[in-house]
This record gives sequence, C-alpha cells and structure tokens, in this order.
Amino acid sequence: MTNRQLLPALPVSALGILCMVGAASILVYRENGLTGVTELLKRSFDFKRVKAKIWYAPIIFLMPCIMVVSYIVMRLMGSLVPVPQFSLVTALALFAAFFIGALGEELGWSGYAIDPLQDRFGALRGALLLGVIWAVWHVIPLLEAQRSLVFIAWWSLGTLAARVIITWLYNNTGKSVFVAALFHTMINLTWQLFPINGSFYDPRVTGVITAAVAVVVVIVWGPSRLVRDRNARKSAVQTTVSPTTAAELAFRGGPGRAKIWKGEVLTEEARR
Repeated sequence: MTNRQLLPALPVSALGILCMVGAASILVYRENGLTGVTELLKRSFDFKRVKAKIWYAPIIFLMPCIMVVSYIVMRLMGSLVPVPQFSLVTALALFAAFFIGALGEELGWSGYAIDPLQDRFGALRGALLLGVIWAVWHVIPLLEAQRSLVFIAWWSLGTLAARVIITWLYNNTGKSVFVAALFHTMINLTWQLFPINGSFYDPRVTGVITAAVAVVVVIVWGPSRLVRDRNARKSAVQTTVSPTTAAELAFRGGPGRAKIWKGEVLTEEARR
C-alpha cells in the first residue's frame, strides 16, 4: 500500500470517488440514455427541492455539534485533546475540495442507489445496506492511511449511522442530492479539522454519538420512510413538470417511481 496522501489521513485512493460518479452515469445511460445522465448530473445542485429551509440547520450544523460533543466527552475521559485551531481560509478551501468529492460519491449513493433500495427494503434497511457498501468502499483508503482494524470497525459504525442520517435528510428535502452531498461534506470537513488537522480523532466516541443521533432520528421519524406523515403527504403529489424532469424521475424504481399520466408526474402514493 502506498503512503502518499492528499491530506493528513486522506490517501490517494480516496480519488476513487471518480469511479462512483462514473459508474452511476454508465448505469443511468444504459437505462435512460444521455437524457438520464444529464438529469442525474443536474441533481448536483438541486437545492430548489428543499422547500423548508429549516432543514439546512441539521444539514450544516449537526456534524459540528456531534464533533463538539465528541471533544467534550474525550476531555471528560481524560484524553489530552488540544484546543481546536484552524483558519477560516483553510476551512473554506477544505469545504470546496470536500464538496466536489462528496458530489462525486453522492451522485452514485443518493442519486442512483438509495431510491431502489428504499423502495425494496424500506428507508432504514435500505440506508443500512447502502451504509455497509459505503463502509466497505472506504476500507482500502483507510488501510492505506494505516488505520487499525479496530479503528475501521468503529469508523464503520459511524458510517452506517451517517448514512441513515443522510437518507433522513434526503427524504425530507425533496430527495435532494445537493443536500446529501452538503451533509457528506460536513462529515469530512469536521473530521479533517478536529481538533487540529484531524489529530486525536477517535471513531469510538464519534461513532457512538453519531449512532445515538441516528437512533433518535429513526424513533422520531419512523424506520419505514424516515419521514413524518405530514412531510410524506406534501411530497406525494408532484406538480406538472417538463419532459426532461419526467425522464429524471422515471428511472427511479419502486413505490416512489414517477408515472406520467395526462401530462403530470405522479407517484404511486398519489395515485392510490
């Protein structure tokens, strides 16, 4: 394994994100041609799907809060965690880099994979299944970063929980890939800054706290859809859309799959 790194604890193999967006594009092209690929890529900035702007609070601030709690817990456990230090310029530069990387992954994970999994297994089980794949996807980069198997195991717990949270945010924001990528970015950014260039990051603490948050999400919003009924009703009926948007929705299978009927796009739920 190579020891070359893009950033501290971020090996060169992390560039595998390019494979994810490439694979998703190829699969969509086989199913829906160039129009489908275009619609998939457009979802990179589908922030207009977010109708209730209050959702930007957990999207942006949930991971920083989790890391603050992790920091406090580690200090209480006696760990000599240094005082966080980072510059705004560094944070903004990392944010931009991580956002590009997160888009590359989430176009595959959220833009292509999660909807069929949810349709078949439900939101929670679909998210957990995708979380397992997501964790396995990162094993080689973690090994390249010389992480121990214990570290990887605890990190995987946090990753499973994070995928549940991402799916929750995705489902409650009009299934926005932009939202999934933004939260994914905040995961990577807070890890890289904690507390100084990712030093002292403990996946045991952060993983357990993230898992606790995911459990609360499942209890409050329900495991089947991770959406409260009120939000589900709002998202069930879609307005009249353009043919290109219809094509985008049509390639997503299962109960939420779009049906074109008298010039409108309706979900299965709306037609019942």
